[in-house]
Amino acid sequence: MPSQDCVAASRYRGNVNAPVLAGLLTDKYELTMLAAALRDGTAHRQTSWEMFARRLPPGRRYGVVAGTGRLLETLPQFRFDDVACGLLAEFLDTETVDYLRDFRFRGDIDGYAEGELFFPYSPVLSVHGTFAECVLLETLVLSIFNHDAAIASAAARMVYAAEGRELIDMGSRRTHEQAAVAAARAAYVAGFAGTSNLEAQRRYGIPAVGTAAHAFTMVHTTEAGPDELAAFRGQVAALGTGTTLLVDTYDITEGVANAVAAAGPELGAVRIDSGDLVEMTRQVRAQLDELGATGTRIVVSSDLDEMSIAGLQAAPVDSYGVGTALVTGSGAPTASMVYKLVEVDGIPVQKRSSQKESRGGRKAAMRLARPSGIVTEEVVHPAGRPPAGIDAHRVLTTPLVQGGRAVADADLNAARELVASGLRSLPWEGLRLSPGDPAIPTQVVPA
Repeated sequence: MPSQDCVAASRYRGNVNAPVLAGLLTDKYELTMLAAALRDGTAHRQTSWEMFARRLPPGRRYGVVAGTGRLLETLPQFRFDDVACGLLAEFLDTETVDYLRDFRFRGDIDGYAEGELFFPYSPVLSVHGTFAECVLLETLVLSIFNHDAAIASAAARMVYAAEGRELIDMGSRRTHEQAAVAAARAAYVAGFAGTSNLEAQRRYGIPAVGTAAHAFTMVHTTEAGPDELAAFRGQVAALGTGTTLLVDTYDITEGVANAVAAAGPELGAVRIDSGDLVEMTRQVRAQLDELGATGTRIVVSSDLDEMSIAGLQAAPVDSYGVGTALVTGSGAPTASMVYKLVEVDGIPVQKRSSQKESRGGRKAAMRLARPSGIVTEEVVHPAGRPPAGIDAHRVLTTPLVQGGRAVADADLNAARELVASGLRSLPWEGLRLSPGDPAIPTQVVPA
């Protein structure tokens, strides 16, 4: 007779509407390693693991830590209920399934606060506990941080390129529906002002924005032809004169004239989603001013990335809507993080594979700066043993989880300020958008 767990699991399998089991957001080999470790007695050895990037993605001079808050939210849910255990019993022995049934992470995690900048070999996250409990977290940790840090790193470059102008995440339709929520959060950490995604607003309190697409204008077509003015009047009647009208569905000059005719000079904004944005925005600004709509803002979208945003610095743009380039990490869809075992029962261990080496021992980090506040170097050192004789520095490694419980706040506003202050602290050459070396060097003090 199959167990009740197996019966429940069989009902769960293939049910796309069933809730996600956080414990199954992992790779099979994490669990087969666990089974082998339980069998040979190594499962309960005390270990330390480190998440870091050996190198930044091509062309990048810094990365932005993002995903810390999401990890702290997810960690208590990373469990294996009866349904999960029923599924896992198909390839795991009874001892391993019993271990998973009672599993929760009881170890410690420390690392960089969300919003900190990182560089090659920065110990962004350090996980401490038994081999069994730490190995189970590998895929969860990497999937969260590799996605969120890639988005935040791309978003921070866009924020810098925008020079104080507002940026809005519009990437929901260009990625997975759950990834869209995480991307909106990561972009907000990096300095974006809002998102089009309503679930991101509900879950994280990120301001949501949005008005209408070309389809709304086009649906006001009659036998006599398109009626853009009727579309704009309908939108203004519903949303008020402060709304944003999309003016490039047909002829952009006529679109601007219709927008002001529908809303008056108090019109909140017009959006341009196509064409030569530099020339278009100049023409639109002049036309709006001539029509008395001097306070009407100009919003642009259309496949923007940090380079095209930088190219619009001299244009009269008030706000940017960014989609594809944001949610794909602007060409770097992963932060290249890895998660490696670095210590076993207090003994440093390291991987020596060619071009995939790791540095042994539990570590912490500090960042050195000039009196002006401009940073000069990242120093990674053995935990508890900072190098002597260093004055102007800031400690980067902070407790995040102790005894399995979160001890750090997932404060988005604090993370946003950390990104902003981090960018202000970089030397000017480290802020260039062109490819180059990391903004500051990393010194790794041997264990």
